[in-house]
Amino acid sequence: MTEYLSVSTLTKYIKYKFDQDPHLQSVLLKGELSNFKKHSSGHLYFNVKDKESVISAMMFKGNATKLTFEPKEGDEVLLEARVSVYERRGNYQIYVNKMQLDGIGNLYQKLEELKKKLTKEGFFNQSQKKLIPKFPKKIAVLTASTGAAIRDIHSTINSRYPLVEQIHISTLVQGTQAKQDIIEKIQYADTLDADTIIVGRGGGSIEDLWNFNEEEVVKAIFNCNTPIISAVGHETDFTLSDFVADVRAATPTQAAVIATPDQYELIQQIKQYQFTLTRYIKQYIDAQIKQLNHLSSYYKFKQPSLLYDQQIQKRDELEKQLKQFISKRLERESQHLKLLGQSFNLKVLNQQIKQNKQTVTQLRSRMSQLITNNVATFKAELKNKIENLNNLSPTNVMLRGYAIVNKDENVVTSTHNLKENDKISLTMKDGKIDAIVEKVRWKDE
Repeated sequence: MTEYLSVSTLTKYIKYKFDQDPHLQSVLLKGELSNFKKHSSGHLYFNVKDKESVISAMMFKGNATKLTFEPKEGDEVLLEARVSVYERRGNYQIYVNKMQLDGIGNLYQKLEELKKKLTKEGFFNQSQKKLIPKFPKKIAVLTASTGAAIRDIHSTINSRYPLVEQIHISTLVQGTQAKQDIIEKIQYADTLDADTIIVGRGGGSIEDLWNFNEEEVVKAIFNCNTPIISAVGHETDFTLSDFVADVRAATPTQAAVIATPDQYELIQQIKQYQFTLTRYIKQYIDAQIKQLNHLSSYYKFKQPSLLYDQQIQKRDELEKQLKQFISKRLERESQHLKLLGQSFNLKVLNQQIKQNKQTVTQLRSRMSQLITNNVATFKAELKNKIENLNNLSPTNVMLRGYAIVNKDENVVTSTHNLKENDKISLTMKDGKIDAIVEKVRWKDE
């Protein structure tokens, strides 16, 4: 009888074959993510496809947490995985250990990481932006010497504001040497005393524009003292140079528009100002003529003598008042001078000096007597205090046969502070004695 296999038996056998094949334990794949889902457990489930095939895939949470980017639908990726069979559904799938963006995806990842870093460091802060001068005298243009970008910029500036001086600095905008060339040309342009610098190029892929995403180029733009307009690529292209520049232009033509005023608009403004000024001057002249006519009709101007008759009379009155004031002032000062002369009579002054001398002599005598009495009093008090100190001095007490008892460098004032075999020292008038207590007798014994 023929022996039939169960589905699970066959599936396990196939899985065993997959798991034992060393070529399937670590495979390197590239493809596009589709049907991407992140489970609440942290595991990732998705498909990897190319133009002809699709493979089911999953990535455990432990490996997913090590990713340096956020996978999403449509990402082109490079995978390191092992191939096995999921027994429950009986289909083969890959278990991904490592994943990274492929090609252009790596550039976008690098761009985002650098953008976050420079944003955190403050390179894109609006407060750091410099104003673009409204009426520039000199503009430095950094771009390739050939191509649509330089033609668009020059033609736009010439048509809008031909007064400005244009300095074209031929700059590499693509290739391995472009980064350093862009930095050097920005630093050179910053020394030319230009009012504005335009850094631009035509559109291209992210790889073509990558030099304008380099950190060193961003820092060169940030450190430039001259205002910079970035015009890199087309309207949909964004580079880090656009974010750090003082102004971002969608195209090189727009950069030229931002950097210059429109001569036709200026001419219209000048005409408007001319019209306004002419109207104002006419109104002002008309008002002054009207004022002049009004003043010329005043009755005093018809009889000029009326203008100064009153003033002549007023001058005479003031002259009279001035003479009276001067006369009274002279009389008052003369009286004051006379009184001062009497005050300084020599005889009276000598009498005052003599009297003051007598007063000084009396005061000197009194002061001398007072000092003598005070000194005598202080001497007596000092003598009395010295005697009291001598009476209270421990040395005088010891001269009468007394001694000072010390124990452990402390003065003993009571027999209760001593006990047998204590070591003590006796200080007498002519030296010290070391002793040992043989017996202590208290008064209450």
